[in-house]
Amino acid sequence: MSKPKHERSLPETEAQAILRNIRVSPRKLNLVAGLIRGRRAQDAIATLAFSKRRIAQTVKKTLESAIANAENNHQLDVDQLVVSRAEVGRSQVMKRFSARGRGRAARVEKWFSHLKIVVAEQPAAAPAQQEAA
Repeated sequence: MSKPKHERSLPETEAQAILRNIRVSPRKLNLVAGLIRGRRAQDAIATLAFSKRRIAQTVKKTLESAIANAENNHQLDVDQLVVSRAEVGRSQVMKRFSARGRGRAARVEKWFSHLKIVVAEQPAAAPAQQEAA
């Protein structure tokens, strides 16, 4: 016997990808996530591809996974996808110490993060509305 199916928490026009325990602080990850919030999926991929931040490539892979989930699992149109949410959360913190002068120690905290990217299918706008924007 298998477990009963889990109820889908997202609407039918959304898909998500979650990446846990990324070795970067949530503050730094949120700066990169802020670059893609509310953008079209293809524009967000281009932005991340040319970002100089180290973590941008990991965020790009997660975004591509969310797009693939939308296409393969939920039959959404890839050209209509928009990054509706990019949520960053705290994970564990590794506590280390660094030796200081006169026998003292200083605490070093190594932060981990969680990332959740939700893409949603937006209906195509009329051509007259696109020209006005």
